[in-house]
Amino acid sequence: MSKAKTLAPQPKLSWGQWFKELGWRHLIGVLVIIYCAVPLAYVLSASLKKNANLTGSNKLFQEVSFANYARLSETDYWHWILNSLFISSFTAVGTVLMASAAAYAFSRYRFRGREATLTFLLLVQMFPQMLAFVALFLLLLALKDVFPVLGLNSQIGLICVYLGGALGSNTFLMYGFFKTVPKELDEAARIDGASHAQIFWGIIMRLVTPVLAVVGLLSFISSFGDFVIAKVVLQTPDKFTLAVGMYNWAADSRTAPWGLFAAGAVVAAVPVIILFQFLQRYIVSGLTAGGVKG
Repeated sequence: MSKAKTLAPQPKLSWGQWFKELGWRHLIGVLVIIYCAVPLAYVLSASLKKNANLTGSNKLFQEVSFANYARLSETDYWHWILNSLFISSFTAVGTVLMASAAAYAFSRYRFRGREATLTFLLLVQMFPQMLAFVALFLLLLALKDVFPVLGLNSQIGLICVYLGGALGSNTFLMYGFFKTVPKELDEAARIDGASHAQIFWGIIMRLVTPVLAVVGLLSFISSFGDFVIAKVVLQTPDKFTLAVGMYNWAADSRTAPWGLFAAGAVVAAVPVIILFQFLQRYIVSGLTAGGVKG
């Protein structure tokens, strides 16, 4: 009969020793939580106050009213958010498909110029996108006369700009993950008579689901919250995304409806939070595997 093992009692730490070993971590954690939570609480409080302004909303939750949320239906807010969801959803799906196809080709095939192309994609990502704004505007302006559906003030044109801008970094992220899938799976499936399309869609895409989720989530968030590129491309209010439309509300700080603006910002966070919660289980594995394998 085995005796139950008992743990030796741990020596009690003094307050100074506890703070030196553990307490400072709790202190930093509390400060970070306060730093992150106060702006969110301020925006939520301003959205619940009628006729809110920047200086009159310092007392949090002094007034609770949903009038600002009701006023959103009197504006073009819901039209703008539908535009943003349309553009962001197509951008996320297109980014995943294009980057996965490119990553699969780079990880499975050996062809002339493969290493040079990978290096070129890496170098292109080192230049900030702000350098391309003027070129993008002139390019879309010229395309408008030939292909209006892809030119300036076109949502499809904006989607194409997003797809091209993030292709290099997303291809690199997926390339590392695709290399972790053994090639023996491809060879075994090819011996059984599977085509390249069946291997890609039936085997590979199922095994790399975490990185697909990460790339899709990052692409959706970046395009949903983008303002600068959307402001350059979209010209009329009926084509505006949510960020561009709400910017016009706050363009004049003296007359800006800050309560309405805050209510719109709170509602705009809902789709991102839902998508993040839905894909949360894939995020850590997708980022770490794609980042350390190469």
